[in-house]
Amino acid sequence: MTLEGKVVVITGGARGMGRAYAHGFLDEGCRVVCGDLSWSGDGAEETQAVVEAAGGLAVELDITRDDHIEAAFAATMQRFGTVDVLLNNAGMRQRHLIPPHGIGKVLGVQPEDWRRMFDVNVFGTLAMIRTFVQPMLEKRAGSIINVSTTGTDPRWYRPHSREQPYMASKSALTNLSLYLANEIAEYNVAVNVLFPPHAATTGTREQDIIRKEHGIMAAGAVPLKPETVVPLAKFFAAQTASTGVTGKVIYAADWNLEHGLGGPDEWLSEG
Repeated sequence: MTLEGKVVVITGGARGMGRAYAHGFLDEGCRVVCGDLSWSGDGAEETQAVVEAAGGLAVELDITRDDHIEAAFAATMQRFGTVDVLLNNAGMRQRHLIPPHGIGKVLGVQPEDWRRMFDVNVFGTLAMIRTFVQPMLEKRAGSIINVSTTGTDPRWYRPHSREQPYMASKSALTNLSLYLANEIAEYNVAVNVLFPPHAATTGTREQDIIRKEHGIMAAGAVPLKPETVVPLAKFFAAQTASTGVTGKVIYAADWNLEHGLGGPDEWLSEG
């Protein structure tokens, strides 16, 4: 199924894996809308230039603010008239919550900090879905991709004391995605969850330094290229509920290996 011409909305699209998604979908001839809190620093300006040169949109977007979501939706509809794919990549990490060299444990994190994390990773993502799914429901076709984390799967559980409440919020996102997939299947809209690998982004590098300081770095954890996530994202974007691929939770690195796109060694970051 071709992706050419599809309108793809990406949150957290300025840098890191968000930038990789943007480039990947532009390469397929998609019409791309990228939203992010900031479009300065860490290569965001380059992403904006590439997206806009291709006729897409780069918008300021705080997914916890209804006015930002409404403005982004209005701009998308004015420019393109519809939405085909919503890729929810934006998220809050532990580094935004815990002092740079501190440790946060379940009983030690204050209620207001739990709320901040859930406001972004759960309620902000849900607010994006509520708004941007409407054109999909009306035309009875579309795809929602929610980016979560392997740490929400018991098979990959690691008791890192910096991982709460991030993992809890992402677990909630994974779970609600499965419910949503079932609920809107009748409208032919797919909802799937993408687990990215340990990837070489600015945030990951900062986290790894701190994990090493505290002796909680997973053995053998080597960052992969941010682009590792792109093939699976494209696959999900091509789906609707009628294709039978909805309510799935898939690890991007495994998917690449299973589909002949190379294992971790082929996707190792050079940085």
